[in-house]
Amino acid sequence: MSVKVERFSSPGKGNGLRAVSGVPAGGRVWSAAPLAACVSNTLTGEVCSGCFTRRASLRRCSQCRTAPAGVGSVHKRECVCLRDLLPRAPTDSVRLAARILFNPHGTSEELYTLEEHERGLSQLADMLQIYLQPEVPDLMEEMTSLPPSCQDPLSLLAKVACNCFTISDEELKEVGVGLYPSLSLLNHDCRPNCVVVFEGSRLVLRAVKDVCPGEELLISYIDTVSVTADRQRQLSDQYHFTCNCQCCGTQAMDGAMLCGEESCWRPLEQAHPRLEGLQADSRILPSGSLLSAAECAVPDDNVHKLRVADLALDACVNLGVWGRALTYGLKTLPAYRRYYPDPHPAHGLQLMRVGKLHHYLGNTEEALDLLRQGYEILRITHGEENPLTRRLSLKLEQCRAEIRPS
Repeated sequence: MSVKVERFSSPGKGNGLRAVSGVPAGGRVWSAAPLAACVSNTLTGEVCSGCFTRRASLRRCSQCRTAPAGVGSVHKRECVCLRDLLPRAPTDSVRLAARILFNPHGTSEELYTLEEHERGLSQLADMLQIYLQPEVPDLMEEMTSLPPSCQDPLSLLAKVACNCFTISDEELKEVGVGLYPSLSLLNHDCRPNCVVVFEGSRLVLRAVKDVCPGEELLISYIDTVSVTADRQRQLSDQYHFTCNCQCCGTQAMDGAMLCGEESCWRPLEQAHPRLEGLQADSRILPSGSLLSAAECAVPDDNVHKLRVADLALDACVNLGVWGRALTYGLKTLPAYRRYYPDPHPAHGLQLMRVGKLHHYLGNTEEALDLLRQGYEILRITHGEENPLTRRLSLKLEQCRAEIRPS
């Protein structure tokens, strides 16, 4: 931990965390290993369950085929449950709750609680008991080692669902879920003063604005590039509260996010979930024609056009169509700059991505400009010591060397 923080009663929010001393933008506020963590079910073939990094090839557990061989004592117990449940697979929340029980060193820490929310959790609680039956025949007896507030499957799952963090790689792509009890005290704001990044499964909290002594530390629970009503709905459905931040109160960006003719951007909104599904299956995305149809009637700032353009960029990169990828990438940058106030890691990563496309296509000066902008953001959000930031620094030096006269 780099900065002393303390728990306090946050008006209208319950518990919260605040800095005891001031923190400059880019300062490392807190770092914590998870009480329990697991790789997302959809990524068990790509991400190592031990270090949470992507690997080209993983030697699988010969018994359950879901985790790398030799990942430790926790998987030995989990493996029995996974094998018995095949061909079904437990949800990420169920696996995470089970790992809390399996962790012999993590059950002594009291979980900080939010108000319990039972809707939709009964079925998961039943699944938890079914999943654990081979390894924990008497589940209720095993759960007595947990804090009193967690000695019920439904209560445990409620806390996991409300308090777990999505673990992402250095490029903000999801790789798993983890529980970090102390940091579950962090409250939400759509324009926060801190961001969460991960080093493997280790959570790092960094300030993106200067934080005064006694000021509450805030993060965003969701991707905030959505209109106010959609953000409010997601926060209510997933975290069971209504956001009253300044951004939600003013609804300042809603008009820009839905600019253009509705009859033209509505098909983009409706197509997005289907296109995401195609991307997940590594299939070609038919997004170019959608974007062409909306080109004149829908400005690039429209949030639905932005999302489809991002998917088109991904598709072109996967297909090696670099020129079209650059075209789509350049179209997204003004909207990223507008909707992700600097320094925001998503904006920094997009600048880096488009800068690399410029460099690959031989546009070194343009690449240098975008990569430099990206670096100035990522050195704050990720830190200069982060492997991603270091690689970007080397890329900048390469571009500068190419531009220097011989």
